[in-house]
Amino acid sequence: MSGYRFLISGGGTGGHIFPALSIANEIRRRMPDADILFVGAEGRMEMERVPAAGYSIKGLPVSGFDRKNIFRNVKVVARLLKSMRMAKDILEEFKPDVAIGVGGYASGPMLKAAQKASIPTVLQEQNSYAGVTNKMLAANAKCICVAYEGMERFFPMDKIVLTGNPVRQNLLECTATPQEARKAMGIDPERKTILVIGGSLGARTINNAIADGLKRLGECDDLQVIWQSGKFYDEKCREALSVSQVNNVVQMPFISNMEMAYRAADLVVSRAGASSISELQLLGKACILVPSPNVAEDHQTKNALALADRQAAIMVRDAEAGERLIDTMIRTVRDQGVLDTLAANVAQMALRDSAKHIVDEIMKLVSPNS
Repeated sequence: MSGYRFLISGGGTGGHIFPALSIANEIRRRMPDADILFVGAEGRMEMERVPAAGYSIKGLPVSGFDRKNIFRNVKVVARLLKSMRMAKDILEEFKPDVAIGVGGYASGPMLKAAQKASIPTVLQEQNSYAGVTNKMLAANAKCICVAYEGMERFFPMDKIVLTGNPVRQNLLECTATPQEARKAMGIDPERKTILVIGGSLGARTINNAIADGLKRLGECDDLQVIWQSGKFYDEKCREALSVSQVNNVVQMPFISNMEMAYRAADLVVSRAGASSISELQLLGKACILVPSPNVAEDHQTKNALALADRQAAIMVRDAEAGERLIDTMIRTVRDQGVLDTLAANVAQMALRDSAKHIVDEIMKLVSPNS
C-alpha cells in the first residue's frame, strides 16, 4: 500500500495531542510514504508540538464557546464560520483518504467538512464521558475508538471499538529501577516518593494544597515529593518552598524526563485527564486523582470515578483538596498494602497497543481486506 493521505484534527491540550501523534507515528511506521496533515486551532499547543514531532499542521481560528459571557460568542461564531470555510479549502487541497478526529476545538469544523465531502471519518474519544464535538460527529463516523466500556450511552453501538488511549512511547520503554530513577531526578534513592503533577500549565488547587502543606511534608523524614507546579504557578510555588525551608520537596515548572519521574514514584497525585489516566494504567502506578472542575461536562470527575469505583485510585474532590490532600498523600504512601492494591487494580484496567488498534481500524477504510 502506498500514497495514502491522512488528515488528523484536534488538540488544545496534551491529552489530545499525544494520542494524535501516536496515531500518526503508527501510520508512518506501517506506511512510510503516507502523507499526513494535522489541522489544529491557532494559538494552541498543537501548533508547536506537531511541527516539533516532524509533521505539517494548518491552524483554524476556532475557539470554544464562552459559557460565562454569552456576548463574547459573537466572535466565537464568526471564527467558527471562517474555520468551516477554511476546512473545506483544506479538504479540496489535501484530498485525504481518511480524516481522524481526536477531540478539541478544531476537530469539529474539520471532521464535519470531511463528512459532508463523503470522506470516511474515524473518531477517537479519550474520556469516559463523551465530548460534545464527538457526540455531534458520531452519527456519520465510520468508527469510534474509545477507552472505556459503556460508551454506547453516547455513540451507536455498532461503531464503537474499545482501543484505549495511546500514550507517549518513551514512558513505556523506560527500564530504570525506582532507585536509578530517583538518582536521575536528584533525590534520595531509598525514600518513599510522591510525584505531584498538574499538567504542563499547572493545577491551582493542587499547587495551593502542596504549598499550604509544606511544613507538614517537611516533618515526614521517611518520604519525599517531586512537585511539578506548571509554568503559570512556578514563581509562587518556588517562593513558598524557599520560605518553608523544607528539604524533602523538589519543585519544578515542567518535567522533561517524565519516564524517570514516573519510575521514581511510589504514589502519583494528578488531575484526572484521560491521557494522564491512561499513562497511570499502563504504568501500574498507585494514584490519588484530584479532578479539575473546570472542564466540559465535569468529565474528569467521571474519569476519576471510573477508577475509584474499582479501587484503582483514590479520588479527592477539588473542593476538598485543601483539607484532605496532604493527609491522604502521607497516609497512602506509608501503607504498602494500599499502594500494592491500587497499583494492581489500575494496571488491570490498562488497554495496551492502543495506537496499533486504532490504526487497524483506519486501515480497514483504505484497504477493506486488511
